[in-house]
Amino acid sequence: MKMDIDAILLSLKLAFWTMAFILPFGTWVAHRLMSLNKSRPWIEATLALPLVLPPTVLGYYFLVGLGGRSFFGLPLVFSFYGILLASLIVNLPFAIQPIQRAFEAINPEIREAAQVSGLSKWQIFRLIELPLSWRGITSAAVLTFAHTLGEFGVVLMVGGAIPGETKTISIAIYDKVQNFDASGAGALSLLLLATSLVAIAISYGIFGRSPTHPYRGGA
Repeated sequence: MKMDIDAILLSLKLAFWTMAFILPFGTWVAHRLMSLNKSRPWIEATLALPLVLPPTVLGYYFLVGLGGRSFFGLPLVFSFYGILLASLIVNLPFAIQPIQRAFEAINPEIREAAQVSGLSKWQIFRLIELPLSWRGITSAAVLTFAHTLGEFGVVLMVGGAIPGETKTISIAIYDKVQNFDASGAGALSLLLLATSLVAIAISYGIFGRSPTHPYRGGA
């Protein structure tokens, strides 16, 4: 059971740092996408690739791209830093899309009124757009955290199954199934199932309280 606790703690660590790093970047990208025209569909398609590509394909390209490279002297393949980098790439659509939809839902008249009042673009973003997009940012955080906990293919190919370093909950489940430990695999699977259900419920609750967002001026 000690190894299970290690896997759970490692998964929580990976999910936390993935969420912490990806939310600021995802918010910036989501905001920048609104100002793009011709190139926007291609950029959005590229960012959404992790949703449709098999995790093994992404893991393969990570291995080919990273190889024996390191970052500030830290190894990337078969290390926590490697699976963190892979997790950041895989979770891009889960972080960007909810925030982008929240930005797009803001009534343009609010931005126009802020500009007329003399606010700079940074002030509009910080004082108006960010507070009005809290639902999308919260949803992105929840979905990213939950998805990272359950990630398997990319983590296994990039990090392997090193106890305490790259062996996450999903990999621990796989190992238990291989060792015919049905009870252990079932307990960890139930944990991931419950976490995913709670995450989806929170996300749906954030956006499903009313058919019209209050900052769009609907009744």
